[in-house]
Amino acid sequence: MFRKPRVLVFVIFIGIFSLSYLIGTQSKLSDEESQTFLKEFQKAVEGIDAIGIFEHNSSVALPMFIPGFGLAWGTFAAWSTGVAFGALVSTTPALAKVPPLALLYLSPFGLMELFAYSIGMSRSLLLILVIIRKKSLKPELRQTAIEIGIVLALLLAGGFIEYFMIQHFGSNVVNPKSSL
Repeated sequence: MFRKPRVLVFVIFIGIFSLSYLIGTQSKLSDEESQTFLKEFQKAVEGIDAIGIFEHNSSVALPMFIPGFGLAWGTFAAWSTGVAFGALVSTTPALAKVPPLALLYLSPFGLMELFAYSIGMSRSLLLILVIIRKKSLKPELRQTAIEIGIVLALLLAGGFIEYFMIQHFGSNVVNPKSSL
């Protein structure tokens, strides 16, 4: 079903997403900005369940399929996720020992999200190339619909796994024992 160039574009976008995320982790926030972010983050995730995680991640992923725009959106989403990780590290010293890319590459839900976002971003590029070449989008729509289904399935499974891990292992990252 997938052609070799499609796989190559997907792998390239895994790298782009990872690099954007890594750059975000190096963006330094002041202590006050980190504390403000953490408080907002705690409010956002308070009472969230697997479906809530899925809904949030889907709202991030689906715009990545928009031709052209999805490239910028996905890069920004990766960078801002990295900034968020950096803020959590500054308020949760135990996280300083965790390499930033470990969250993406070593957690099952991190990999699922990385793959899902990379599928969306790479499809965005492929669609914009079809538009620039003034070819018909119709043949691409079926493949895009299939990929959207794959992304939603990955994010649904990832949402349940992430929720399970939070419930099972606690959420010290979300609710660190610090002087807030």
